Amino acid sequence: MDVLRIRGGRRLQGVVEVSGAKNAALPIFAATLLTSEPCTIRNVPDLSDIRFMADLLKRLGAQVERLDPHTWRIQAGSVTHRAPYELVRKMRASVCLMGPLLGRLRRSSVSLPGGCVIGPRPIDIHLKGFSKLGCVVDISKGYVEIDGSRMAGAEVFLGGRHGSTVLGTANLLMAAVLTPGRTRIECAACEPEIVDLCRMLEVMGARIEGIGSPSLTVDGADSLQGCDYAIIPDRIEAGTLLLAAAITEGDVTVRKMCASHLTALLDKLEEAGLPLTVEPTQVRVRSNGRLRPVDVITHPHPGFPTDLQAQMTALMSVTPGLSIITEKIYPSRFMHVPELQRMGADIAIDGANAIIKGGNRLSGAPIMASDLRASAALVLAGLAANNDTWVQRIYHLDRGYEKIEEKLQALGADIERVDQSAIPESLLDPA
Repeated sequence: MDVLRIRGGRRLQGVVEVSGAKNAALPIFAATLLTSEPCTIRNVPDLSDIRFMADLLKRLGAQVERLDPHTWRIQAGSVTHRAPYELVRKMRASVCLMGPLLGRLRRSSVSLPGGCVIGPRPIDIHLKGFSKLGCVVDISKGYVEIDGSRMAGAEVFLGGRHGSTVLGTANLLMAAVLTPGRTRIECAACEPEIVDLCRMLEVMGARIEGIGSPSLTVDGADSLQGCDYAIIPDRIEAGTLLLAAAITEGDVTVRKMCASHLTALLDKLEEAGLPLTVEPTQVRVRSNGRLRPVDVITHPHPGFPTDLQAQMTALMSVTPGLSIITEKIYPSRFMHVPELQRMGADIAIDGANAIIKGGNRLSGAPIMASDLRASAALVLAGLAANNDTWVQRIYHLDRGYEKIEEKLQALGADIERVDQSAIPESLLDPA
């Protein structure tokens, strides 16, 4: 099994480009099931999650061809309604197959995805939305069986305990675009990835009003056509790279990004004292070595993204002063904190709050990634630490960051992917 070996203390400098957005690509791949015509999807990141989704589409009967590392051609000429557990269990986002299967076939049988390390992520809001459209939902033997033979447009409210649901919004949208009548989705997610899905559906012939707002109106079409569509840049990767520049006191320009998708992060970086040069498609971070602590509260878009909370925690760990990071989306999303503590970070967890006394120099150690964004936070910590840091379970990282070590190497980081056996035994068993 591979690990990342990081020798910290190097200042990152240079230019780096952002890959396509994983969280946009997955529902967009699912949306190709809505038509029997071919769809060409461009700017797709080269990630394990993308390959899992491609395998799922093949299992459902679609013809899937990878034209180049970032371009896929998908044609769902004839598909089945059943998505099996052995594939669905690998990736929670596969629940977004329910919507397009209902829209296309009026029937869906998708395995429940199981638990998630960052806390409960139930799909009850998705199922409530399908019921509002006239579907009959039954959960049996670990599968969600949905009969959509009587589907019709309706008023659907998607609000939940922690705000709107991104995958739930994607699911309802994809079901509604081929559902007779008018569907109004209230408390819809406003994330850029949902906007991107809407734009792709429009290219396919869908009729959607209110795109980018929490109130979406969908007039069902009789059919949709194929498309040629390019996915937006990954705002979370862009944010992670900006934070990597900040934590190493670097000078980095992140290109091929959408600055308007990261206004909350950019605001916090400026509040922390980082000089920024912001243009529509690129941002330059030039550290002056004088970071200030900031308080952060995660919120749905356009608030501070929960997917950048762990990385921001790493930055605040090396920033002198007291900062508080409050997690409003997934209150249990602090699995990275014990590993940061092992590196010398002074962090206390109080409910949904991480209280950080920053300024300690981190010390490299063997550390264990628990999820995708925790992995990124640990890489950032390693870039700033003394000695060698060994990040294990990097298959999490490979789910959402395309060749991250190569991008960091190009900026001057001393980082490499090695076999786990390279970790010195004295570090694994100090006794």
